[in-house]
Amino acid sequence: MISTTLPSQFCLQDLTAITGRVCELRVNRYQAEADREARAWFNSIGKYDDRKKSKYLNYGKFDLFAALSFPDADLKHLVTCYMFLLWAFCVCATDDLSDEGDFQSKPDNVQAAHDVSVRVVNEPGAPRPEYPYAAMFYDLLKRFRETSTPGAYKRFIHAWEEWCGSQVTQSRNRSQDRIPSVDEFILMRRATVGAAMAEAIIEYSLDLDLPDEVFENPIIRAMSDATNDLMTWPNDLCSFNKEQSDGDYQNLVFCIMNERKVGLQEGIDILTEMLAQRVNDYAELKNKLPSFGADVDKELACYLHALENFVQGAVLWYYLSPSKTRRKVMPQLHFLI
Repeated sequence: MISTTLPSQFCLQDLTAITGRVCELRVNRYQAEADREARAWFNSIGKYDDRKKSKYLNYGKFDLFAALSFPDADLKHLVTCYMFLLWAFCVCATDDLSDEGDFQSKPDNVQAAHDVSVRVVNEPGAPRPEYPYAAMFYDLLKRFRETSTPGAYKRFIHAWEEWCGSQVTQSRNRSQDRIPSVDEFILMRRATVGAAMAEAIIEYSLDLDLPDEVFENPIIRAMSDATNDLMTWPNDLCSFNKEQSDGDYQNLVFCIMNERKVGLQEGIDILTEMLAQRVNDYAELKNKLPSFGADVDKELACYLHALENFVQGAVLWYYLSPSKTRRKVMPQLHFLI
Protein backbone atom coordinates (compact mmCIF):
# COMPACT_ATOMS: atom_id res chain seq x y z
CA MET A 1 0.00 0.00 0.00
CA ILE A 2 1.22 3.51 -0.81
CA SER A 3 1.46 5.24 2.55
CA THR A 4 3.00 8.59 1.63
CA THR A 5 0.88 11.65 0.91
CA LEU A 6 0.70 12.32 -2.81
CA PRO A 7 1.56 15.78 -4.14
CA SER A 8 -1.23 18.04 -5.35
CA GLN A 9 -0.06 17.89 -8.97
CA PHE A 10 2.26 16.14 -11.38
CA CYS A 11 3.54 16.75 -14.90
CA LEU A 12 2.52 14.42 -17.71
CA GLN A 13 4.14 14.54 -21.13
CA ASP A 14 2.19 14.41 -24.41
CA LEU A 15 2.03 10.63 -24.72
CA THR A 16 0.47 10.82 -28.19
CA ALA A 17 3.71 12.37 -29.43
CA ILE A 18 5.66 9.39 -28.06
CA THR A 19 3.42 6.66 -29.50
CA GLY A 20 2.90 8.77 -32.64
CA ARG A 21 6.44 7.94 -33.73
CA VAL A 22 5.16 4.51 -34.84
CA CYS A 23 1.35 4.87 -34.78
CA GLU A 24 -0.81 6.97 -37.10
CA LEU A 25 -3.95 8.79 -35.98
CA ARG A 26 -7.01 8.62 -38.24
CA VAL A 27 -10.79 8.88 -37.86
CA ASN A 28 -13.58 6.75 -39.34
CA ARG A 29 -16.02 8.70 -41.50
CA TYR A 30 -18.98 6.62 -40.24
CA GLN A 31 -18.69 7.81 -36.63
CA ALA A 32 -22.09 9.54 -36.48
CA GLU A 33 -24.01 6.71 -38.17
CA ALA A 34 -22.38 4.07 -36.00
CA ASP A 35 -23.13 6.12 -32.90
CA ARG A 36 -26.85 6.16 -33.69
CA GLU A 37 -27.02 2.39 -34.26
CA ALA A 38 -24.88 1.43 -31.27
CA ARG A 39 -26.78 3.75 -28.94
CA ALA A 40 -30.10 2.28 -30.04
CA TRP A 41 -28.76 -1.21 -29.31
CA PHE A 42 -27.36 -0.20 -25.91
CA ASN A 43 -30.60 1.50 -24.94
CA SER A 44 -32.47 -1.72 -25.73
CA ILE A 45 -30.46 -3.71 -23.18
CA GLY A 46 -32.23 -2.11 -20.23
CA LYS A 47 -29.19 -2.08 -17.97
CA TYR A 48 -29.51 1.53 -16.78
CA ASP A 49 -32.22 4.13 -16.41
CA ASP A 50 -32.32 6.96 -18.96
CA ARG A 51 -30.15 9.31 -16.90
CA LYS A 52 -27.42 6.74 -16.36
CA LYS A 53 -27.53 5.58 -19.97
CA SER A 54 -27.10 9.13 -21.22
CA LYS A 55 -24.25 9.76 -18.79
CA TYR A 56 -22.50 6.51 -19.69
CA LEU A 57 -22.64 7.14 -23.43
CA ASN A 58 -21.97 10.89 -23.47
CA TYR A 59 -19.42 10.91 -20.68
CA GLY A 60 -17.49 7.97 -22.12
CA LYS A 61 -17.17 9.31 -25.67
CA PHE A 62 -17.21 5.74 -26.97
CA ASP A 63 -18.25 6.87 -30.44
CA LEU A 64 -14.99 8.80 -30.67
CA PHE A 65 -13.03 5.85 -29.29
CA ALA A 66 -14.51 3.54 -31.94
CA ALA A 67 -13.95 6.01 -34.78
CA LEU A 68 -10.33 6.65 -33.79
CA SER A 69 -9.54 2.99 -33.18
CA PHE A 70 -11.13 1.45 -36.28
CA PRO A 71 -10.72 4.13 -38.98
CA ASP A 72 -11.00 1.76 -41.97
CA ALA A 73 -14.00 -0.32 -40.87
CA ASP A 74 -17.20 -0.07 -42.89
CA LEU A 75 -20.39 0.94 -41.11
CA LYS A 76 -21.58 -2.55 -40.20
CA HIS A 77 -18.21 -3.59 -38.80
CA LEU A 78 -17.75 -0.27 -37.00
CA VAL A 79 -21.07 -0.72 -35.20
CA THR A 80 -19.89 -4.13 -33.96
CA CYS A 81 -16.57 -2.63 -32.83
CA TYR A 82 -18.48 0.10 -31.00
CA MET A 83 -20.68 -2.55 -29.36
CA PHE A 84 -17.53 -4.36 -28.25
CA LEU A 85 -16.27 -1.23 -26.49
CA LEU A 86 -19.62 -0.62 -24.77
CA TRP A 87 -19.77 -4.22 -23.56
CA ALA A 88 -16.15 -4.30 -22.37
CA PHE A 89 -16.41 -1.07 -20.40
CA CYS A 90 -19.74 -2.08 -18.87
CA VAL A 91 -18.23 -5.32 -17.61
CA CYS A 92 -14.97 -3.91 -16.24
CA ALA A 93 -16.05 -0.41 -15.21
CA THR A 94 -14.70 0.69 -11.83
CA ASP A 95 -15.85 4.30 -11.80
CA ASP A 96 -18.90 6.50 -11.53
CA LEU A 97 -19.92 5.85 -15.12
CA SER A 98 -21.85 2.73 -14.26
CA ASP A 99 -22.01 2.08 -10.52
CA GLU A 100 -19.89 -1.05 -10.99
CA GLY A 101 -16.91 0.04 -8.92
CA ASP A 102 -17.94 -1.87 -5.79
CA PHE A 103 -18.83 -4.87 -7.94
CA GLN A 104 -15.31 -5.00 -9.37
CA SER A 105 -13.76 -5.25 -5.89
CA LYS A 106 -15.69 -8.46 -5.15
CA PRO A 107 -13.96 -11.36 -6.95
CA ASP A 108 -16.77 -13.86 -6.32
CA ASN A 109 -19.25 -11.53 -8.02
CA VAL A 110 -16.91 -11.00 -10.95
CA GLN A 111 -16.44 -14.77 -11.33
CA ALA A 112 -20.17 -15.38 -11.17
CA ALA A 113 -20.82 -12.74 -13.82
CA HIS A 114 -18.27 -14.31 -16.14
CA ASP A 115 -19.70 -17.78 -15.54
CA VAL A 116 -23.06 -16.61 -16.86
CA SER A 117 -21.37 -15.61 -20.12
CA VAL A 118 -19.70 -19.01 -20.60
CA ARG A 119 -22.97 -20.49 -21.86
CA VAL A 120 -23.10 -17.82 -24.56
CA VAL A 121 -19.82 -19.18 -25.91
CA ASN A 122 -20.49 -22.89 -25.37
CA GLU A 123 -24.11 -22.86 -26.57
CA PRO A 124 -24.38 -20.30 -29.38
CA GLY A 125 -27.78 -21.68 -30.37
CA ALA A 126 -29.26 -21.19 -26.90
CA PRO A 127 -31.80 -18.41 -26.26
CA ARG A 128 -30.47 -14.92 -25.60
CA PRO A 129 -29.83 -14.64 -21.84
CA GLU A 130 -31.63 -12.09 -19.70
CA TYR A 131 -28.57 -11.08 -17.68
CA PRO A 132 -27.60 -7.73 -19.26
CA TYR A 133 -23.85 -8.30 -19.63
CA ALA A 134 -24.39 -11.77 -21.07
CA ALA A 135 -27.09 -10.44 -23.41
CA MET A 136 -24.65 -7.82 -24.71
CA PHE A 137 -22.01 -10.52 -25.19
CA TYR A 138 -24.56 -12.72 -27.00
CA ASP A 139 -25.39 -9.93 -29.46
CA LEU A 140 -21.72 -9.12 -29.98
CA LEU A 141 -20.74 -12.72 -30.76
CA LYS A 142 -23.72 -13.15 -33.08
CA ARG A 143 -22.57 -10.21 -35.20
CA PHE A 144 -18.95 -11.32 -34.98
CA ARG A 145 -19.74 -14.80 -36.31
CA GLU A 146 -21.61 -13.43 -39.32
CA THR A 147 -18.46 -12.35 -41.18
CA SER A 148 -15.50 -13.35 -39.03
CA THR A 149 -13.02 -15.95 -40.16
CA PRO A 150 -12.78 -19.07 -37.97
CA GLY A 151 -9.27 -18.05 -36.92
CA ALA A 152 -10.25 -14.57 -35.78
CA TYR A 153 -13.24 -15.94 -33.86
CA LYS A 154 -11.09 -18.60 -32.19
CA ARG A 155 -8.54 -15.98 -31.17
CA PHE A 156 -11.28 -13.72 -29.80
CA ILE A 157 -12.76 -16.47 -27.62
CA HIS A 158 -9.33 -17.52 -26.34
CA ALA A 159 -8.54 -13.89 -25.50
CA TRP A 160 -11.90 -13.52 -23.75
CA GLU A 161 -11.19 -16.56 -21.57
CA GLU A 162 -7.82 -15.14 -20.51
CA TRP A 163 -9.38 -11.73 -19.93
CA CYS A 164 -12.03 -13.24 -17.66
CA GLY A 165 -9.38 -14.85 -15.48
CA SER A 166 -7.37 -11.64 -15.29
CA GLN A 167 -10.45 -9.66 -14.21
CA VAL A 168 -10.95 -12.02 -11.27
CA THR A 169 -7.27 -11.74 -10.31
CA GLN A 170 -7.36 -7.96 -10.47
CA SER A 171 -10.58 -7.89 -8.46
CA ARG A 172 -8.91 -10.03 -5.80
CA ASN A 173 -5.95 -7.63 -5.70
CA ARG A 174 -8.37 -4.72 -5.27
CA SER A 175 -10.23 -6.43 -2.46
CA GLN A 176 -6.95 -7.09 -0.64
CA ASP A 177 -5.36 -3.70 -1.45
CA ARG A 178 -2.45 -5.66 -2.90
CA ILE A 179 0.07 -3.91 -5.15
CA PRO A 180 1.84 -6.44 -7.43
CA SER A 181 5.47 -6.22 -8.55
CA VAL A 182 6.14 -4.25 -11.73
CA ASP A 183 6.86 -7.38 -13.81
CA GLU A 184 3.81 -9.20 -12.44
CA PHE A 185 1.56 -6.24 -13.07
CA ILE A 186 2.78 -5.74 -16.66
CA LEU A 187 1.92 -9.35 -17.50
CA MET A 188 -1.45 -9.15 -15.76
CA ARG A 189 -2.23 -5.77 -17.34
CA ARG A 190 -1.74 -7.17 -20.83
CA ALA A 191 -4.68 -9.43 -20.08
CA THR A 192 -6.89 -7.04 -18.08
CA VAL A 193 -6.84 -4.36 -20.77
CA GLY A 194 -8.33 -6.82 -23.26
CA ALA A 195 -5.78 -6.07 -25.98
CA ALA A 196 -5.87 -9.60 -27.38
CA MET A 197 -9.62 -9.28 -27.85
CA ALA A 198 -9.03 -5.95 -29.56
CA GLU A 199 -6.54 -7.60 -31.92
CA ALA A 200 -9.17 -10.14 -32.93
CA ILE A 201 -11.74 -7.36 -33.38
CA ILE A 202 -9.25 -5.56 -35.63
CA GLU A 203 -9.04 -8.69 -37.79
CA TYR A 204 -12.82 -8.81 -37.89
CA SER A 205 -13.15 -5.10 -38.70
CA LEU A 206 -11.28 -5.51 -42.00
CA ASP A 207 -12.39 -9.09 -42.87
CA LEU A 208 -8.79 -10.26 -42.72
CA ASP A 209 -7.95 -13.94 -42.95
CA LEU A 210 -4.51 -14.38 -41.43
CA PRO A 211 -3.28 -17.93 -40.80
CA ASP A 212 -2.43 -19.17 -37.32
CA GLU A 213 1.27 -19.38 -38.19
CA VAL A 214 1.44 -15.59 -38.34
CA PHE A 215 0.31 -15.19 -34.73
CA GLU A 216 2.53 -18.05 -33.59
CA ASN A 217 5.65 -16.34 -34.98
CA PRO A 218 7.92 -15.04 -32.17
CA ILE A 219 8.41 -11.65 -33.87
CA ILE A 220 4.65 -11.12 -34.24
CA ARG A 221 4.09 -12.21 -30.65
CA ALA A 222 6.74 -9.77 -29.43
CA MET A 223 5.15 -7.00 -31.52
CA SER A 224 1.80 -7.86 -29.95
CA ASP A 225 3.29 -7.50 -26.46
CA ALA A 226 4.82 -4.16 -27.47
CA THR A 227 1.59 -2.68 -28.87
CA ASN A 228 -0.25 -4.02 -25.84
CA ASP A 229 2.11 -2.05 -23.60
CA LEU A 230 1.84 1.01 -25.85
CA MET A 231 -1.90 1.15 -25.35
CA THR A 232 -1.87 0.06 -21.69
CA TRP A 233 0.82 2.17 -20.07
CA PRO A 234 -0.63 5.50 -21.28
CA ASN A 235 -3.94 4.33 -19.83
CA ASP A 236 -2.35 4.02 -16.40
CA LEU A 237 -0.59 7.37 -16.74
CA CYS A 238 -3.70 9.24 -17.84
CA SER A 239 -6.05 7.56 -15.37
CA PHE A 240 -3.71 7.74 -12.37
CA ASN A 241 -5.29 10.82 -10.82
CA LYS A 242 -8.82 9.49 -11.16
CA GLU A 243 -7.90 6.06 -9.82
CA GLN A 244 -5.96 7.32 -6.82
CA SER A 245 -8.88 9.58 -5.89
CA ASP A 246 -11.11 6.47 -6.04
CA GLY A 247 -8.68 4.52 -3.83
CA ASP A 248 -7.81 2.15 -6.70
CA TYR A 249 -4.13 1.15 -6.61
CA GLN A 250 -4.18 -1.31 -9.52
CA ASN A 251 -2.06 1.00 -11.64
CA LEU A 252 1.48 0.57 -12.99
CA VAL A 253 2.53 3.96 -11.60
CA PHE A 254 1.72 2.76 -8.09
CA CYS A 255 3.61 -0.50 -8.72
CA ILE A 256 6.71 1.45 -9.79
CA MET A 257 6.47 3.80 -6.80
CA ASN A 258 6.04 0.87 -4.42
CA GLU A 259 8.80 -1.32 -5.86
CA ARG A 260 11.42 1.37 -6.46
CA LYS A 261 10.55 3.48 -3.41
CA VAL A 262 10.15 6.68 -5.43
CA GLY A 263 7.72 9.58 -5.37
CA LEU A 264 4.85 10.24 -7.76
CA GLN A 265 6.62 12.46 -10.30
CA GLU A 266 9.58 10.09 -10.52
CA GLY A 267 7.21 7.16 -10.94
CA ILE A 268 5.42 9.04 -13.75
CA ASP A 269 8.75 9.86 -15.42
CA ILE A 270 10.02 6.28 -15.15
CA LEU A 271 6.91 4.88 -16.80
CA THR A 272 7.06 7.55 -19.53
CA GLU A 273 10.67 6.54 -20.26
CA MET A 274 9.60 2.88 -20.33
CA LEU A 275 6.92 3.82 -22.87
CA ALA A 276 9.44 5.55 -25.11
CA GLN A 277 11.65 2.46 -25.00
CA ARG A 278 8.72 0.25 -25.98
CA VAL A 279 8.19 2.46 -29.02
CA ASN A 280 11.81 1.77 -29.96
CA ASP A 281 11.30 -1.94 -29.34
CA TYR A 282 8.29 -2.01 -31.66
CA ALA A 283 10.13 -0.18 -34.45
CA GLU A 284 13.05 -2.60 -34.20
CA LEU A 285 10.78 -5.64 -34.24
CA LYS A 286 8.88 -4.33 -37.27
CA ASN A 287 12.17 -4.10 -39.17
CA LYS A 288 12.72 -7.81 -38.46
CA LEU A 289 9.37 -8.99 -39.82
CA PRO A 290 9.68 -12.29 -41.70
CA SER A 291 7.86 -12.96 -44.96
CA PHE A 292 4.91 -15.33 -45.01
CA GLY A 293 4.37 -15.08 -48.76
CA ALA A 294 3.08 -12.19 -50.88
CA ASP A 295 -0.63 -12.63 -50.13
CA VAL A 296 -0.22 -13.07 -46.38
CA ASP A 297 2.32 -10.25 -46.20
CA LYS A 298 -0.20 -7.88 -47.78
CA GLU A 299 -2.89 -8.76 -45.23
CA LEU A 300 -0.37 -8.63 -42.39
CA ALA A 301 0.62 -5.10 -43.40
CA CYS A 302 -3.05 -4.06 -43.26
CA TYR A 303 -3.43 -5.69 -39.86
CA LEU A 304 -0.35 -4.03 -38.37
CA HIS A 305 -1.37 -0.63 -39.71
CA ALA A 306 -4.84 -1.09 -38.22
CA LEU A 307 -3.31 -2.18 -34.92
CA GLU A 308 -1.17 0.96 -34.88
CA ASN A 309 -4.28 3.04 -35.60
CA PHE A 310 -6.02 1.38 -32.66
CA VAL A 311 -3.13 2.16 -30.31
CA GLN A 312 -2.97 5.83 -31.28
CA GLY A 313 -6.73 6.22 -31.16
CA ALA A 314 -6.83 4.68 -27.68
CA VAL A 315 -4.02 6.89 -26.37
CA LEU A 316 -5.74 10.06 -27.57
CA TRP A 317 -9.08 8.88 -26.18
CA TYR A 318 -7.50 8.47 -22.72
CA TYR A 319 -6.93 12.23 -22.66
CA LEU A 320 -10.35 13.19 -23.98
CA SER A 321 -12.66 10.87 -22.01
CA PRO A 322 -13.55 11.71 -18.40
CA SER A 323 -13.79 7.94 -17.86
CA LYS A 324 -9.98 8.01 -17.76
CA THR A 325 -9.19 11.48 -16.45
CA ARG A 326 -10.91 13.14 -13.51
CA ARG A 327 -10.53 16.49 -15.25
CA LYS A 328 -9.98 17.56 -18.83
CA VAL A 329 -6.26 17.56 -19.53
CA MET A 330 -4.18 18.90 -22.38
CA PRO A 331 -7.10 20.51 -24.28
CA GLN A 332 -4.70 21.33 -27.12
CA LEU A 333 -4.98 17.67 -28.17
CA HIS A 334 -8.49 18.37 -29.48
CA PHE A 335 -6.98 19.83 -32.65
CA LEU A 336 -5.72 16.35 -33.58
CA ILE A 337 -9.26 15.20 -34.36
